[in-house]
Amino acid sequence: MQSRSAPSNPFQTALGMLARRPYSIAELRRSLKKKFPAADIAEVIARLRQLGYLDDQKIAENYALSLAQNRSYGRYRVRRELKNKLLDSRIVDAAVEKTFESVNERQLLERVVDKKIRTLRKPLTRSKLASLCQGLIRRGFRADDIMRVVHARPELRTVSEDVDLARMEEDRC
Repeated sequence: MQSRSAPSNPFQTALGMLARRPYSIAELRRSLKKKFPAADIAEVIARLRQLGYLDDQKIAENYALSLAQNRSYGRYRVRRELKNKLLDSRIVDAAVEKTFESVNERQLLERVVDKKIRTLRKPLTRSKLASLCQGLIRRGFRADDIMRVVHARPELRTVSEDVDLARMEEDRC
């Protein structure tokens, strides 16, 4: 069995990293700093940008759309996930806006609630509904949108009167 040695060339290392998954410029820079001098990294980043392998705007747009469509995340969660990728705030805001122009957040929320309701064990209690609402807030949906959807559901309406979503949204991370 052969052992693989890490390439000593920062460009080859960066290419290998990008082959596994997309990186933002800041993420790649941070990872490369652990292995190589800063002067080498600046050249590598510039070359990769020139070749089109690094494009923060494209990464942000693709990742935001993927999170909304595939994971059913709301606007706030998508924004938080993009910021975790060390992307610039302007790029994050533009990507989130573009994503939610093509993805209807209300329909997304309705779909998530449908799925969650099917998994709730009966009888529905106040604590179960509060847990459902907290989960929806963690997914990045707005509390007032959640309340509209919950109040529109006959199976949730009777218990939903007691849930204080305003307090839950204040506790949001």
